Amino acid sequence: MDGQYRKKIRPGTAVNIVRKADQHSGRLTRGMVEAILTRSPHHPHGIKVRLTDGQVGRVKAILSTP
Repeated sequence: MDGQYRKKIRPGTAVNIVRKADQHSGRLTRGMVEAILTRSPHHPHGIKVRLTDGQVGRVKAILSTP
């Protein structure tokens, strides 16, 4: 599943994100969503979220829903 649609992501969802610093390398970071930062219902590069550990990035894959 991709993370381009806000309605598919909820707090507590396990996701893979790409942080701003890792955009060139494409390195993914796994974590649980704490907050959804993108307000629009769709974003072509992925919905921006904050993970429970404080890292911020765009969702590239949804692993599981709560």
